Amino acid sequence: MRDLYCIGEMVIDFIPGAEAGSYVRNAGGAPANVAVAASRQSLRSAMCCSLGDDDFGRFLLATLEENGVEAIKKTLCREAITTMAFVTLDEKGDRSFTFARKPGADMLLSEEDVRKEDIAESVIVHAGSCSLSASPEAEATEKALRLAAEHGRFVSFDLNYRDLMWNGDFDACAAAVRDVLPFVDALKLSEEEAALFCRDETIFDMMERFSIRVVVETLGERGARCFFGGESFDVPGRKAVCVDATGAGDAFWGGFLSALRIGGVEKSADLTRELLESALRYGNKCGWFCVQKKGAMSSLPTRAEVEALP
Repeated sequence: MRDLYCIGEMVIDFIPGAEAGSYVRNAGGAPANVAVAASRQSLRSAMCCSLGDDDFGRFLLATLEENGVEAIKKTLCREAITTMAFVTLDEKGDRSFTFARKPGADMLLSEEDVRKEDIAESVIVHAGSCSLSASPEAEATEKALRLAAEHGRFVSFDLNYRDLMWNGDFDACAAAVRDVLPFVDALKLSEEEAALFCRDETIFDMMERFSIRVVVETLGERGARCFFGGESFDVPGRKAVCVDATGAGDAFWGGFLSALRIGGVEKSADLTRELLESALRYGNKCGWFCVQKKGAMSSLPTRAEVEALP
């Protein structure tokens, strides 16, 4: 069976280059990056259902294939969504950024992009919140994750509220997330996103309401917190200044899913605290590695590089 199947399309980020006023294109915040990260860390195979039809999309397709990833969409999507993330750091390492989307861009993810046989042949099915950016795409993603749940697949979802709030409508954003959560086994979110989406309930309340097996809350340089089996536990991180568009979140979650799969996860019932702690430590190393190199595609680590870290 295929280890990992990613639902979604690449996002393009522009981050500051070496010279003042120059910007560099990097991939970030997309299921395609999770597929690359996981495949570089020894999964047998991974697939991503759609890629943007431009120079960077073709570069990402080549990168996926070089790392053993079979891409479903050999003919690329007509247009990729474009994200502008201009990031600055002050002397304390604090970050600030402006965020905007290319006018009129669509994810162009349709039901035809997600084939039943691809889901049926997979073990882990992963989607990112960028797949929910507009209503037609949200419906396609919801149907894909519903199908994955019906087939008994392990479903992973990476929440990023900035990907969803391009139109400023938080209620619509939250509704789109709530629609897919009943099909999700493992949910990743940040501290800020937990505060936003849980609001008047605890994370455990949310897990019970949507039957989510495990929630991973990323805590920046403090590591990550895992909610599982009615308890929570922290796994310390490594001190690092995390800049948007480094791809650190993709590296973290790709490493986490890779460790789960290598540990033998095929369904949510296979989860244990010991396995989750191991996956969190591995994911933290992957994210830290990526942050240190301040880049996305070029810095997603291999399994050997991660395991060489003390």
